[in-house]
Amino acid sequence: MRHVAVIGSGPAGFYTAEACLRTFGNDVRVDLIDRLPVPYGLIRSGVAPDHQSIKAVTHRYEGVAAAQPVRFFGNVMVGRDVSIGELHDLYDAVVIATGAPADRPLSIPGADLSGVIGSAAFVGWYNGHPDHADLAPPLDGETVAVIGNGNVALDVARILAKTPEEFEGSDIARHALGPLANARTRRVEILGRRGPHQIAMTPKELGELDHLSRAAPHVALADLPPPADDAALEPGQRKSVTLLRGFAGESVGDKPVVIDFRFFTAPVAILGEGRVEAIRVEHTRLDAEGHAAGTGETEDIPCSMVVSCIGYRSITIAGLDYDEGLGRFTNENGRIGGAGSGLYCAGWARRGPTGTIGTNRPDGFQIAEEIAADLPVPAGKAGGDGLTTLLAARGVEAVSFADWRRIEAAENARARGAAPREKFVRLAEMIEASHNMQD
Repeated sequence: MRHVAVIGSGPAGFYTAEACLRTFGNDVRVDLIDRLPVPYGLIRSGVAPDHQSIKAVTHRYEGVAAAQPVRFFGNVMVGRDVSIGELHDLYDAVVIATGAPADRPLSIPGADLSGVIGSAAFVGWYNGHPDHADLAPPLDGETVAVIGNGNVALDVARILAKTPEEFEGSDIARHALGPLANARTRRVEILGRRGPHQIAMTPKELGELDHLSRAAPHVALADLPPPADDAALEPGQRKSVTLLRGFAGESVGDKPVVIDFRFFTAPVAILGEGRVEAIRVEHTRLDAEGHAAGTGETEDIPCSMVVSCIGYRSITIAGLDYDEGLGRFTNENGRIGGAGSGLYCAGWARRGPTGTIGTNRPDGFQIAEEIAADLPVPAGKAGGDGLTTLLAARGVEAVSFADWRRIEAAENARARGAAPREKFVRLAEMIEASHNMQD
């Protein structure tokens, strides 16, 4: 019997588990290990709460979770409760699928001021991630600067601009609803170093801005390239730019909130005494290679909060080589330490934060194939039974899939039909719910 440990129970973890089941059939046991008592990772705490159709992918994962050879060890932190070396001794293969849950640092002067928040923290706050439940973002000012030209920046801007009624049917954390409803935000400045043709925003997410009840998107006509230049774009990008052109042609009207796209603006410093008061940007132009080049002209934009949406990175784990520049684990085609090491990584932990949720599925199947090639014969290791014994000896209370279903049932009961679920945002609450609810 092969024993595979997958560290992380987000998309990469579940797709890897699914791939192992299909590759090895009845000759495998897969254990998903997560530091939180709840599975699904990015789907639960990263996908926007008003994008329930995307979160529906968990139905596929539930099928994997129901498979007899798959177990869940939630509330177990690798590096604290069990080491990589110990897992290596217990399992034929150890796969790192922890994603990229940390913010890429904003390396400009003033980035340490109060009111500068990374998108992982801000998104985690309104999504109910336990690490960020106490964030308390400063929403007492009229202008928020959002750095980045990807879908995460759009999510942040949209959440800031919505009314409480527009969150109906979402699973936004209840502790975020009041502060967002009472926020004084009247302007969201989305800052991008390059221009409309270089955005990483998809049409669906851009199109949502045109249907907000109290907010209107705005693009300066001067920032748009000649319409004829759009012909060189791939279809999805062309559709996104067409939407931006529409934003430039529309009047803001009497809507009280403006989502303003500021292209060709590179943040160079954040200003303030003790907290954010403004962000200094340098105006840019595109060089011959399409890179942003500074013009030397700067502008200070008054704001009370800055949300940095410039990318994510994986969190280091003791005993594993880490590429600081790329923000992921050092690997060669998913192998950590070469063939035969028994150590692998999948998803963003392998590639860095690129691709969509579905990109992780072929990634998981490639890792399963590599495990089969590297370890054609099981080594007779203890696997999950050995891990259970080790954790019990250390007093670590692991959460199983059955425990998670009790937590889920409790969250659904708390919502009382008003939302898909009302999330627990404290680890202690999750553990208590795993004990108290009946199957």
